Amino acid sequence: MSAGQALLRACKGWPGVRDCIRVQRSAKHLLAHSLRFRLMALFVMLALAMAFTFVFGMQAALSMGWRDAAKPLVADYIDTLSAGLGSPPSIERAQALTERLPLTLRISGPQVNWRSHVEDLYSRTEARNGQPPEEMRFFERTTADGHRIRFGLSVQAWHDRPRYIGWATLAVLLLLTALAYRRVRRMLRPLDDIRAGAQRFGAGDFAQTIPVRRAHHPDELGELAATINTMGADIHQMLEAKRTLLLAISHELRSPLTRARLNTELLPETADVQSGRDALLRDLALMRDLVTDLLESERLASPHVALHREAVDVCALVQDVVCELQTAHSSEADAGPAIDMHVPLALPRLQLDPTRIRLLVRNLLDNALRHSAGASAAPQITVHWTDGQLSIAVRDFGTGVEENQLPNLGQPFFRPDAARTREGGGVGLGLYLCRLVAQAHGGSFTVRNAQPGLAIEIALPAATV
Repeated sequence: MSAGQALLRACKGWPGVRDCIRVQRSAKHLLAHSLRFRLMALFVMLALAMAFTFVFGMQAALSMGWRDAAKPLVADYIDTLSAGLGSPPSIERAQALTERLPLTLRISGPQVNWRSHVEDLYSRTEARNGQPPEEMRFFERTTADGHRIRFGLSVQAWHDRPRYIGWATLAVLLLLTALAYRRVRRMLRPLDDIRAGAQRFGAGDFAQTIPVRRAHHPDELGELAATINTMGADIHQMLEAKRTLLLAISHELRSPLTRARLNTELLPETADVQSGRDALLRDLALMRDLVTDLLESERLASPHVALHREAVDVCALVQDVVCELQTAHSSEADAGPAIDMHVPLALPRLQLDPTRIRLLVRNLLDNALRHSAGASAAPQITVHWTDGQLSIAVRDFGTGVEENQLPNLGQPFFRPDAARTREGGGVGLGLYLCRLVAQAHGGSFTVRNAQPGLAIEIALPAATV
């Protein structure tokens, strides 16, 4: 590492330097990602360029054309002023002249040596260059008695006026910038509406459309908002058609599935048909669960879903679900899968929908058990309740999920491993139902890789009884 890099790294530890770096990064981020900021920066640069161009252009025009045209008039006026001072020059008249006009006078000669000011614009140039400027010959006059009179411009007048003009120009520029920012912000306000509308459409809320300003005579942004509204309406219509189709199919499948299960159970329990009978019953049970999950997912996805809240002992509910799963997966030689529970001893009864919470816990544990084959530890379920929020976290110690697939977990019919067989996993509705249950309770659904394994956390706002 070079000395310059070491110095830069050391300077980054200073508070002032850290603040400067933070401001610089914020400015770069705004310049790269904010259209409003780029437009304002462009306006300020354009205003400064126009101001400088106008000022220097006017100076060049005045210095080129008006100077030559005004020289005879100025020379005649200087002759008049010089003659009015008398010969020899009168100091009283010179003082009265400098008090009346923003001029400086220097009189040098055999009888009178006097100056009105210590310095003027031309004496500064003379002190800096060692000789008077060429323009001084135009402002000098010599009387008949040998006195030389030099006229100059007062430094104070040129010192105060540019400062006043500079501050006034800066104030006007800031005012114009503020007015332009307000106007640009008003012009770009439809972009905020479009962004908010796109976020609502992405979250599945199609009830509120994007407002179109000046709908009768829309501009480009208004046309864009209207186009996105049309697209959102089409997407909503397609989703509703898909939901209607799923509900119709699910309802229609229930009756033949019930009849098929009844006919299967009526088969004789003989040795030659027992294996086929059991396999058929398992498949029918899977189809029944799939239909039930589809109907439940459509009910939960409805914006008018009604939760049947009542006082729920979450700890007892979790323990009951764990016992059910262990019993369902147990056999004569195996006591069932181990599940590591971290549940508090005392937890107040909370206002929740017990049926949906039971469904959530069962699906989370089913998913963890499915991916715990050959894992180093048993799945864990942890329950916390703090500050009016219930947290249910389930973790397995399996292989986890690819990072790019994490955002898709909780989507309907999504399976991370597309090559899995039906025996190795479900159809992708378990975690989707968990997310819907959490959202129906006003909570959140979070998935992350725990390394090893996958961790899913459900946070639910809950009131005590």
